[in-house]
Amino acid sequence: MPDKYYQTNDYSFVWDEDKDRANLSKHGIDFKTAALVFNDDLRIEYLDEEHSDDEERYNTIGLVHDVLFVVYCDRENTFTQKTDIRIISARLANKYEIAAYNDNISGRL
Repeated sequence: MPDKYYQTNDYSFVWDEDKDRANLSKHGIDFKTAALVFNDDLRIEYLDEEHSDDEERYNTIGLVHDVLFVVYCDRENTFTQKTDIRIISARLANKYEIAAYNDNISGRL
């Protein structure tokens, strides 16, 4: 299945359509919704060193309708010569991730 591309005012996203369907089935979140987490200026982002052997993977925790946990990597788009955000997975944040997000908000307000 070909990759799906999605553009917002600030970001370009790409994802595998089969993974998107599988993620929706498993976690109830599609990647287009997950992309909205990047609109949250209070989101937390950090490098996932444990899963960054082949490429640097990042985790972000942010608010869309609920607090989400999104895994992504940056990919160079050879056609546009810009960097796309490639969404790998998305799910609802667990209680520890929600607590970290809330602590982050409290510290920034």
